Amino acid sequence: MLKSMTGYGKGEISTPQGNFVVEIRSVNHRYGEISVRLPRSFYAFENEVKRVASSVLKRGKIDISVQWDETAAANTAPQLDMAVARGYYDAYSRLAKELNLPQDAPPSFIMSQKGVMKEVAAPVDETELQPQLLSAVQAAVDALDGMRTKEGKALAEDIQARRRQVAEWSTLIGVRTPQVVVEYRQKLKARLEQLLEGAEMDESRLSQEVALLADRCDITEELVRLSSHFDQFDEALRASEPVGRKLDFLMQEMNREVNTIGSKSNDAGITTLVIQIKAEMEKMREQVQNVE
Repeated sequence: MLKSMTGYGKGEISTPQGNFVVEIRSVNHRYGEISVRLPRSFYAFENEVKRVASSVLKRGKIDISVQWDETAAANTAPQLDMAVARGYYDAYSRLAKELNLPQDAPPSFIMSQKGVMKEVAAPVDETELQPQLLSAVQAAVDALDGMRTKEGKALAEDIQARRRQVAEWSTLIGVRTPQVVVEYRQKLKARLEQLLEGAEMDESRLSQEVALLADRCDITEELVRLSSHFDQFDEALRASEPVGRKLDFLMQEMNREVNTIGSKSNDAGITTLVIQIKAEMEKMREQVQNVE
């Protein structure tokens, strides 16, 4: 099954400490290249993030962006400022002595005073959050892979249709080639008869000239190799692993054979077919460049 190299995926995971939002974008690339942008406190997990992505995404330029939003309630924890509490207690004790009030100040009274209880940032243990981070990454990877698979199906259908068209034109070239030799013999013979004006024609010389032309224009090997490339191409389209680079190589080989056929041809019909094939194969090549 073909997969495209372009796509987008997003994954989100919520934790009591905060929320992870992971976005992945991928575009065409000759090899597999993964770049990761992480919040500073999660830098240590970059290799793990890449491992999760590379286990599914084999080829393409892949950009992963991780956003971490801490939950406000999880950011702070109450803390008693003993120096401020002692100050309030001492002040109350002096006031009670002067006004003949009870000496013991209720703890709730002291704790309710300004500055006695403070909210301070609670430390976040990033190691405990690693599984949630990787789960968000996996969700984004799965979403991206789904998009790449869907686009890959459309690519496969288009490439297969074009490949069938190229094969049809190649078959027409194979049918046309023997006729070219026959027509050349007929034209050459008619020309010689016109020039000789009734004189005896050297049939062996005529056959020799026709044989030379047939040898120069023989494209049997090229057509056989082209057919073999078609079979390998179809086999690659059915493969489950990434085959983009293999398809690209086969496109180069097919193009080489078609160019050779065009250079050997001295027939307008074959030349026209070669031009049509090359135009269609260029469209195939552009599509193959998108395959993982």
